[in-house]
Amino acid sequence: MKTSFWALGAGILLWSGCQSTPERLPVLGPREVATRMVNGQEVEDTIYKTIPAFQFTDQEGETVTTDDFDDKVYVADFFFTTCQSICPIMSKQMLRVYKAYEDNDQVSFISHTVDPGYDSVAVLRDYADKLGVDNSDKWHFVTGEKDDIFSMSREAYLVPVQDDPERGVESLDHSGKLILIDKDRRIRGYYDGTDAADVDQLIHDIDLLLQEYETNS
Repeated sequence: MKTSFWALGAGILLWSGCQSTPERLPVLGPREVATRMVNGQEVEDTIYKTIPAFQFTDQEGETVTTDDFDDKVYVADFFFTTCQSICPIMSKQMLRVYKAYEDNDQVSFISHTVDPGYDSVAVLRDYADKLGVDNSDKWHFVTGEKDDIFSMSREAYLVPVQDDPERGVESLDHSGKLILIDKDRRIRGYYDGTDAADVDQLIHDIDLLLQEYETNS
């Protein structure tokens, strides 16, 4: 698998997790401005892109949907179990974040295989076990229809996957980003899952995001 990844488009990643963290994390991705009437006056609202409803199957054979992430901050990524380049590094860094929030029920994780033809429920369970993930309700390794997974990658999380069906798994080229999603299903950060310093920033930003919700509650 290639270790480089082509541009993610739309200038989304001009912001980097390595930059100085603001008091409030930015909301990333496409947005539109809508107007509404308030007390007889027209005001503008910014409407941000959100992660759409989804349904996959995790390493325990359980159905995982958007509802499982209600009122949670979560981290998402894309991988496949036979990947020998960036995936092992990403998984170990993701495990570090998982361990940091192991006892915090406001933080969850989801890893989508981009090779569902091979990565069955049993294969994902074995992968999670070997990695040391003992709470499948907190970190879901999910599989499903390939078109659904690729659509989520490209259209929801804005980290496209490239593949050539004729070449099989050797052609898979996916993002190495860990993606931070807030409780409103908005994208709040992208982090290099192969860079320990950037993952440190992710941990910091999760704390900042939790504080944001605590302040607003």
